[in-house]
Amino acid sequence: MTVVTAPYEINADDVFVDLEPVFGVPLHVKYEGLNLAGSVKLKAALEMVLAAERDGVLVPGAVLVESSSGNLGVALAMIAAHRGYGFVCVTDSRCNPATRRLMESFGARVLVISRPDKERGLLGARIDYVQRLVDFDPNYVWLNQYVNPHNWLAHYRSTAPAIAAQFPGLDVLFVGAGTTGTLMGCARYFRERERPVRIVAVDSIGSVTFGGPAAARHIPGLGAGVRPRLLDDRLVDEVVMVPERDTLESCHAMARQGFLFGGSTGTVVSGALRWLAGRPRGERLTAVALSPDQGDRYLDTVYDPAWVQRHFGAPHTWDAAGPEKELEPAVGAG
Repeated sequence: MTVVTAPYEINADDVFVDLEPVFGVPLHVKYEGLNLAGSVKLKAALEMVLAAERDGVLVPGAVLVESSSGNLGVALAMIAAHRGYGFVCVTDSRCNPATRRLMESFGARVLVISRPDKERGLLGARIDYVQRLVDFDPNYVWLNQYVNPHNWLAHYRSTAPAIAAQFPGLDVLFVGAGTTGTLMGCARYFRERERPVRIVAVDSIGSVTFGGPAAARHIPGLGAGVRPRLLDDRLVDEVVMVPERDTLESCHAMARQGFLFGGSTGTVVSGALRWLAGRPRGERLTAVALSPDQGDRYLDTVYDPAWVQRHFGAPHTWDAAGPEKELEPAVGAG
């Protein structure tokens, strides 16, 4: 019998899904949504909170404040509720309605930014607002996921070793790029191993993280309007840029096989399929993609036909054989 005293102790870290029956391509995803926060962000959130407590930065009576598109906000809201802190999440209009309600159910205040900064987009506007809050009230504590080294350390210490233990012959790892904490933690871990592993970053078209032009994005999670300060390009072998339309199609293809994954997962899987489609015919690699989130919080967006129609036009339907037949080699791969 397993007995826990904290909600973040419920976490299955060794579940992998074989997607070859779905797409006809050898690909496993590490499913990071099997915890009460519902995403990989629980690891970084807990690591940053515990480090702030050890350093004396986070003390009783403090109010956590953070900029988040959703998943980190949910994780911090849950942790703050359990450990007795207030929490204010500064998000933007792309945040899923279900995600906002979930944060509020933990007692968090959710502030929605709707006016983007002219040069740095909604993310820049969110960061500026958080900075004004902490300047105004000394009780606010900003963990700042965008520069906090414990963001990537969480994945260096847990996520990457878990992948290596299950796939000692790993050839290529696909990781989505948001704050790049997960990407950098995994990349640093595998760079230290004797056996080379190719690290492929997956990002959304419209994100500026890897130098592309900024453009409107509708699906929260991956991508950024400001280049992440945690990012070290030298640790990334290749980059695949994914249109959001492809994110939707990957999500729906997996859902039709009973796997309801989130938008970030759809992007990473789509990027992995594109990259693998560009490999020499007959080559068989051991490939793993990181699945950051569940799909239940996307029921009002990614899985809502009216929302999809409004933002992307009439949905395209993949057949049962999977979308890999129509994919071209990866865009943006080096």
